[in-house]
Amino acid sequence: MNQAESGARELPRAKITRQSRLSLVWVVPLVAALVAGWLVFKYVRQLGPVIRIQFSDANEIKPNQTTLRYRGVQVGEVLSVQLTPDAQQVEVRARLDRSAAGLARAGSVFWIVRPEVGAGGLHGLETIVSGSYIQVEPGGGGEQTKFIGAEEPPLLKSAAGGLEIILTTPTLGSLSIGAPVYYRGLAVGTVQYYVLANDSTAVNVHLLLETNFAPLVRMDSKFWNAGGISAHFGLFSGLSLGAENLKSLVIGGIAFATPSPPGVMATNGAIFPLNDKADSKWLDWSPAIIITNAPAKASPSPPASLLLNGASLNAK
Repeated sequence: MNQAESGARELPRAKITRQSRLSLVWVVPLVAALVAGWLVFKYVRQLGPVIRIQFSDANEIKPNQTTLRYRGVQVGEVLSVQLTPDAQQVEVRARLDRSAAGLARAGSVFWIVRPEVGAGGLHGLETIVSGSYIQVEPGGGGEQTKFIGAEEPPLLKSAAGGLEIILTTPTLGSLSIGAPVYYRGLAVGTVQYYVLANDSTAVNVHLLLETNFAPLVRMDSKFWNAGGISAHFGLFSGLSLGAENLKSLVIGGIAFATPSPPGVMATNGAIFPLNDKADSKWLDWSPAIIITNAPAKASPSPPASLLLNGASLNAK
């Protein structure tokens, strides 16, 4: 055996092993694809119907930013905003969440909530920070995807109902829909709407008193206009200026008093005259009337720097 043959025998042999079919290089992309697919499936599953709402003005409504809300919860988002073919309206295209698909029904009312002073008083102030949004009140009809937006928020009666009465006045004055009705300075109802009388000689103002405060209204109760600023000049006290609160200054208000002992309870549809101002003796009435349910809540009042709520300015 020569040296060459001996060296050839001593060379190491290659060891052959089978490689795994699934390399770690492919595991990460595969897992990423599965996660992405699950996220897409979850997103698609949450999608609800696309609806179209027409408004006369869609100022501050922005695609992919403006939300739809119900009971303070986001239930959808605006997809696009564009003019209608006749350029007379603005069509807002929005998608509801799957959980809110039931809002796409006939009778549902959509309106834009902006910070403003209007028929409903001071409202929408939270949109100064969050931006305008579209509020919805659900209807009870069949499925529907095209709606005409409301220009004003609807006045909604409470589920418990209430006492509906009518006040007659020669002129409407500063009263607006949504104006509060006060008893002893506490808001116990609202102005629902007003119409001309059948003979056009007066305006009929329809009020809704909350159920638990209905016993306060008797057939001998007196109502007067509580909007604006009242003024009184006394020889010794000087000039006294006062107002119910800021809300009544802006959209008007109505106050009432009931004598002691109180008369028969008023029923739905009862009619009362609306006086320009209160008689001094009405303010002294203090009947004991039992009411039930929740206590009255005072109307929101601004800081003292904006209004002297319940105070007077005396100029001597």
